[in-house]
Amino acid sequence: MQLNEVKEMRTMNYLKRARLYLTHKKGQSLLMLLIMSAILVFVLSGIIIQNAAIMATNNVTKSAGSTITVSANRNKMFSQMRSSSAKTKTLKTPTVANTKIAKAGKLSTVAYYNITNTASVNASSFDAISTSTGTSSMGGGMGGPGGGTNASSGDISLSGVSSAAHTTTFTSGEAKLVSGRNITASDANTKNVVIEKELASDNSIKVGDTITVKTTATNATKIKLKVVGIYKAKSSSTTMPGSDPSNTIYTSYTLPASISGTAGKSSSVTYTLEDSSKEKATTKQIKNIIDSSSFSVSSNNESYQQLLQPMKNVQSFAKKIVWLVAIAGTIILGLIIILSVRNRQREIGVLVSLGESKLHIVGQLFTEMFMILVGAMVVALLLGSFVGNKVGNQLLSQQQTTSVSSTAASGAPGGGGAPSGNMPAGGMHGGSMMNSQTTTSAANKKALKTLNTSITPSSVIKLGGMGLVIIALAVCLSAVSILRLRPKDILIGE
Repeated sequence: MQLNEVKEMRTMNYLKRARLYLTHKKGQSLLMLLIMSAILVFVLSGIIIQNAAIMATNNVTKSAGSTITVSANRNKMFSQMRSSSAKTKTLKTPTVANTKIAKAGKLSTVAYYNITNTASVNASSFDAISTSTGTSSMGGGMGGPGGGTNASSGDISLSGVSSAAHTTTFTSGEAKLVSGRNITASDANTKNVVIEKELASDNSIKVGDTITVKTTATNATKIKLKVVGIYKAKSSSTTMPGSDPSNTIYTSYTLPASISGTAGKSSSVTYTLEDSSKEKATTKQIKNIIDSSSFSVSSNNESYQQLLQPMKNVQSFAKKIVWLVAIAGTIILGLIIILSVRNRQREIGVLVSLGESKLHIVGQLFTEMFMILVGAMVVALLLGSFVGNKVGNQLLSQQQTTSVSSTAASGAPGGGGAPSGNMPAGGMHGGSMMNSQTTTSAANKKALKTLNTSITPSSVIKLGGMGLVIIALAVCLSAVSILRLRPKDILIGE
């Protein structure tokens, strides 16, 4: 650069000098634009992936459906049985007042709750399904009609619930309503029932019909039930008739309680939370409300944790991307500017000799980088969403695969060791508990197969802030050599 050109530049505002320099050095400016664009594209990708992961985490927290189950404390039950002075010792299932259950259900963190009561009865006006013979059985060994009664177990299991649709059996797909309607809270204090399709077909029962069962007590009492719905069970049993899914009849929780002589009370309840992150606090509140050593209050947030972990990993990885790219970008730009400053020593030396402030020269360098930053941000905004979407979904897919593999390897069936409170007492125990939890988890994961990566105003602000920090640090690194040298030293070096 000629001396007269430098003198002319001295009289200019340093902002104007920065613009003229970039226009004059088109090749170098384009190279800097490409480098800065690459840096900002990855920074923006990291930011929007992180934002998408945070949003997905919030959605998981609300939709994972963590549950808190209040059920009988078996250790307490056995302890009471052993300490009993009765000749015939039997396990007595404790109950809790429905008023307490309802009070806990009104907590702001509870989405809904499902009360569970069970009772065993014998078929009277119809035949129970006998899987062992493949035919229906009239009476016989299980105390059916025409045979001797059994005071402890019948061939039909009454599964009393406040909402059948919210039981694990139905939510997991192990059972599906095929006709009529399901049991709801409005069925309380009624004798409405939903029966299994095979049981209905074998006995020519349809929705609207009335069937009769009788209690297993010595002095059996007949109870008329109205069929309001028919469901189909996927699994079957080859053991006792009462444990065959077809012999499970869903009804309101109030009916088994009245048969057992515990009206107004229930033996188990499952609370589903609005916000899974409030699980610990809600568990403590429910314990205080139930206030009974005969019951255990346990939570099951395995599904929540299984869904949350991939999100946390993606969020952490995105954060690392932002910081690593920012640090690497600062170093790279700093080195490039330092090399550029060395090539511009004559220009800088003359400007300083003519009285230009060193801070103005540093300001010119910063202005040049800022102009490039603006162009690079435009490129980043055009490409960042595409790159972020591809990288983010690939990361999510890998993290979910790792999470599923880890769960399978550990062999954890889930459930936290507590009864679900949703399963019928003789209906679908077996392996359906594990299967239903796995199915439910898989269903929740479908909503998380893709991240909702989008550029928001906050993302643009963060990108601009990171970009300013990067160029500021890069300019500061290169400015050290300018600020510490005198004009004479700069020109001698030239």
